[in-house]
Amino acid sequence: MNISILGTGRAGTSFDLALRAADHNVQLLHHSETQRLAAPALVLLCVPDDEIASVAQRITPSRDFVVANVAGSRALDVLAPHSRVASMHPLAALSSSEVGARRLRGATYCVAGDELVREVVASLDGRVISLDDAQRTLYHATASVAANHLVVLLGQVESLAKAAGLTLEDFLPLAQQALDDVVAVGPALALTGAASRGDMSTIDAHLAAIPESERSTYVAMANAAFELAESRRSQAPA
Repeated sequence: MNISILGTGRAGTSFDLALRAADHNVQLLHHSETQRLAAPALVLLCVPDDEIASVAQRITPSRDFVVANVAGSRALDVLAPHSRVASMHPLAALSSSEVGARRLRGATYCVAGDELVREVVASLDGRVISLDDAQRTLYHATASVAANHLVVLLGQVESLAKAAGLTLEDFLPLAQQALDDVVAVGPALALTGAASRGDMSTIDAHLAAIPESERSTYVAMANAAFELAESRRSQAPA
């Protein structure tokens, strides 16, 4: 398939490598080069969410190709004035072109619009999920929590470890074990630690020991842990 990608950031270059490896004929362009589109079947917009509409408007509409984006947070109306539109948002962290290309193969894609993008996802051995437009923002927020918030929490681990004279690497095996347990038994049963036991004296000691700048995040997550532990108790057999 002839595919033109507009956008040369991490998403665009990741899709470029992945689609080429799947035997597509790919043209990678800067998002300003809409006039250079070379008879594509699909124009894939890999640009920041706030720029999708303006880039789409600079493309001359045609029934000969589909205009699609890879944003999880936008409905298809952002691609006006085009009649054949779609989206294919990958649930994958595209941290670099090479890593991103590997992760796009076999990824889960949230797909909407023209059926052509389902063919593209199939060529990448991907899994398709579909949502109503009303669910899209919540879906994207969930993806942000799953990826970005997890990274931010590990950033806090790094800060606390440094304050204790240790390193992030000292705690990564523990974090990996916790994630493995979530995969195996779910979040509620994987939860351990003071909050899961309702051990307030230990949590108070933690708050006294950690730097003040880290306390608000700790409190927010401890409260969430209390709620998760309570849900586990409420689901336990009588």
